[in-house]
Amino acid sequence: MPRKPRFYLPDVPAHIVQRGHSREPVFFEDADYLAYLEWLKEAAERYDCTIHAYVLMTNHIHILATPARRDSISLMMQYVGRCYVPYINHTYGTSGTLWEGRYKANLIQDAEYLLGCMRYIELNPVRANMVKSPGAYRWSSYRTNRQGRPDALIQAHPQYLALGRTRQQRQEVYKDLFKAHVDVKELDHIRAAWQTGTPLGNDHFRKKVEARLKCKVGQARRGRPSKSVSVKGSDPL
Repeated sequence: MPRKPRFYLPDVPAHIVQRGHSREPVFFEDADYLAYLEWLKEAAERYDCTIHAYVLMTNHIHILATPARRDSISLMMQYVGRCYVPYINHTYGTSGTLWEGRYKANLIQDAEYLLGCMRYIELNPVRANMVKSPGAYRWSSYRTNRQGRPDALIQAHPQYLALGRTRQQRQEVYKDLFKAHVDVKELDHIRAAWQTGTPLGNDHFRKKVEARLKCKVGQARRGRPSKSVSVKGSDPL
């Protein structure tokens, strides 16, 4: 059965997810997280990808990035894989594959869904019951986007910059996003989008994407979900 193609467009954000093989761990020590982030930074710079948010979980990763070219994300992820997998095998005396097949990804409508996707990504450790608040988790972009901690990997998206005129204003508004309850349907909608490669956005956005790509993309339901239910107890992915 042929592989389902992934689609990217220049200057359109994408949500990238990659799991460990059989959901086994892909990070074991602090040095592993640091190594991955360093190679991700190198790859993003080399292949013109702008990283807005990320989280490195024990057995999977999420990245929100905007590519400058159609092949930017593919080349970035290939570069990281070529560096990180041999590093793990050499460090821990293992061999073979580390990741569960190919990574998954979908395009994001920035005006409607980008900030929600950032929240979805940075709340992963909370949904997994690893920490009580996203700021308590070291391996995510939350400390930068909310608390202003320096991170050379992260570059603010215009939607984030529009949250306030000053850095402090933006951080306070961003903090408020994490106080709001998140509807389970919204979580399912975001999850279904990256699992199927379906553009996350309204009908107009999806039609524009398909017109530019000249093909149908994905299969998840269309439309904007409601927001009302607490995020607690949700699937950590």
